[in-house]
Amino acid sequence: MEGIKRKSLQGVINIVRFNWQFYVIAIITIAGLQIANRYLPASIQFFTYIFILLSALAILVSLAVSLYIYDLSNLYTLDWLTASSPKQIVNINAGFDETSALLAQKYPTANLQVFDFYDPTKHTEVSIERARKAYPPYAGTKTISTNAVPLTENSTDIIFLILAAHEIRTEEERTVFFKQLKNALSSTGKIIVVEHQRDFANFMAYNFGFFHFHSTAVWKKAFKDSGLTLEKEFKITPFISTFIVSKNGATS
Repeated sequence: MEGIKRKSLQGVINIVRFNWQFYVIAIITIAGLQIANRYLPASIQFFTYIFILLSALAILVSLAVSLYIYDLSNLYTLDWLTASSPKQIVNINAGFDETSALLAQKYPTANLQVFDFYDPTKHTEVSIERARKAYPPYAGTKTISTNAVPLTENSTDIIFLILAAHEIRTEEERTVFFKQLKNALSSTGKIIVVEHQRDFANFMAYNFGFFHFHSTAVWKKAFKDSGLTLEKEFKITPFISTFIVSKNGATS
């Protein structure tokens, strides 16, 4: 099979493409402040310039970090996955799927099921709507609910949740969801959760946007409350964490 390659700058271009209204508002605001600043007292102009500089810097930093994560790091090469030969794998997304084709290439002998738990009544971000229009779902993707995952008990070797599970916003919903995934795992099965964290690095990168992510403590509590054991935690980049969990605590 010929290797699947992401387009150059695909990640950062998608971020701007799907969230363009924020950048337009920011540019208009900065331009308006620069014009208005000419008519402000000299004692205030200094602080206005500082605000303009910090606003522009925040935008540039977030785009630079996004470029690094989504276009320059090994996030989408999947090199961080350990070698294995699973028979049954599941990839679950929240409305935007950039990884199923890559996983199919990574595990060519495995049977891959793809689930999408996007719910327009809960996930109201316009960016997801734009992404769904721009990128068709992976062939055979099934739309599911987080409280009704269609997997039989002990049926699955690896379940992937790559930049998706943070869209489950409540503790109760997360627990119900992960309990179902635990029951679906084979005796040596793993769940691999890849997420931004609500931490200092992501705050510096995305400012108050980091509140959309969950903290490490939230993830660990979700795993524990669901009867799962955290086997391994590591960073793909300083901004992205990976959790590998199992239902029986067996190490690989």
